[in-house]
Amino acid sequence: MALPQAKLDATEARISGLSRIPGGAWLDAAQGAALERVLAMGVPGRRDEYWRFTDPAALNAPEAPTAATMTVTDEAPIFDEIDRVKLVFVDGMFDAEASDDPRLAGVEIERLAEAGKTDIHWARDVYGMLEARGQSPVQRPFAALNTAFAQDGLLIRATGKAGRHVHLVYLHESESSDAILHHCIKVEEGAELTVLENGPGAARFNKVMEVEVANRATFNHIRAQGRDHERRAMTHIFARLGAESLFKSFTMTANGVLTRNEAVIEFTGDNASAHVAGAAMGDGDFHHDDTVFITHDAVNCESRQVYKKVLRNGATGVFQGKILVKAGAQKTDGYQMSQALLLDDDAQFLAKPELEIYADDVACSHGSTSGAIDEEALFYLRARGVPKAEATDMLTLSFLAEAIQEIGDETIRDEIHDRLEAWLARRRG
Repeated sequence: MALPQAKLDATEARISGLSRIPGGAWLDAAQGAALERVLAMGVPGRRDEYWRFTDPAALNAPEAPTAATMTVTDEAPIFDEIDRVKLVFVDGMFDAEASDDPRLAGVEIERLAEAGKTDIHWARDVYGMLEARGQSPVQRPFAALNTAFAQDGLLIRATGKAGRHVHLVYLHESESSDAILHHCIKVEEGAELTVLENGPGAARFNKVMEVEVANRATFNHIRAQGRDHERRAMTHIFARLGAESLFKSFTMTANGVLTRNEAVIEFTGDNASAHVAGAAMGDGDFHHDDTVFITHDAVNCESRQVYKKVLRNGATGVFQGKILVKAGAQKTDGYQMSQALLLDDDAQFLAKPELEIYADDVACSHGSTSGAIDEEALFYLRARGVPKAEATDMLTLSFLAEAIQEIGDETIRDEIHDRLEAWLARRRG
């Protein structure tokens, strides 16, 4: 069916200034197929079902809205105490001089721009393939646009347990930067890899990460989005899980005019597990959207979605989460929880939890709540001499604890807790 003229015009305007990086046969084919998907779907609008709560106008605009950069001087860079290999991108382009030697991670790491010139590469079975699978039953036009026009990114393959974590740092230096990054990650059978991410990326940031987790492999992902408040970000994680594999992803977000994080996960092997979680804290002109779609297409798999948001002064939080259990995916255990703590009457939380189940031997549940601080708990703390502002912060951190506990690494978990505590202290101060 042909696109409405208004949507076609908006789509053509959005892609008019974009160019594809030159590639070999596999990359060129993936980019071409993705461009066809973009033109068939069109950029999203507020009438699209999964964009009712989030206005995509700033993401659709031909030019990126300007965003002031921010230099953080009141705290050390996050993850600095972790044993990791740091790989730096500045406004969406890899900065080799600011990065560590990728070989120190003990895994294969190549730049998309270089590996894409080859005619044969392992990434041809991942790049754009998981994104294309994730377009049904819900269309994700910005992900297809990313596959077609990504200007840089990394191809990472782990064949054993990685010697160090891989740390991707996204720096924002130009107030008008418009970055499109695409990473492909393949964790081979029995291998293990942890990827850390942090930084605003650009004034407008479109990032896709495709992750293939093979049988009995483990992938951990911890991401921190913060401090550059004027940034606008659209991110996707597409993951395909093999038998007995483990996938865990956690995102901390503090500040940001517009952030939408999508996670699309597919179980294709039995006895696998996927945990996705997030803790977001917003104040004022803050709009944060978590959209998750998990497909169970294998036996005895477990999925967990745990999202917590703390909102005040007009901030808006959105959660759209779905669990799809296909016929034959027996013994599925699916858990979904989204909650918001509204610290005043001006904040709002919009939620759309969904279950769609075609198997009869499953245990699936979802819940979504929003509310204010527990007055009895607040009174209890104040009666014991804790000032109201500090008591509120203590209860706020307690509220976020369930999501933070999804991080398996205790050191990283403690650092995330400390960062959130520092954010609260700055607002209190």
